[in-house]
Amino acid sequence: MATYQVDILDPKADRLLKDLADMNLIAIKQTDNDGFMQVIERLRSKAEQLGPPTMEEITEEVEAVRAERYVGRKA
Repeated sequence: MATYQVDILDPKADRLLKDLADMNLIAIKQTDNDGFMQVIERLRSKAEQLGPPTMEEITEEVEAVRAERYVGRKA
């Protein structure tokens, strides 16, 4: 089975697709237009599971970035 994403430019095309679905020739699924929001929702759900970072975790990350930058300047 092949899957296609179709942008409907004319309302007549929407009716044609619905007619094809009524004849069981195709299946239509409504999707979100914005894949960005799907990524955001996935990140938010992961953040909820992990909880907010502790002050120690933040400090470790900051120190690691600073050390990496310092090595880059020194070389």
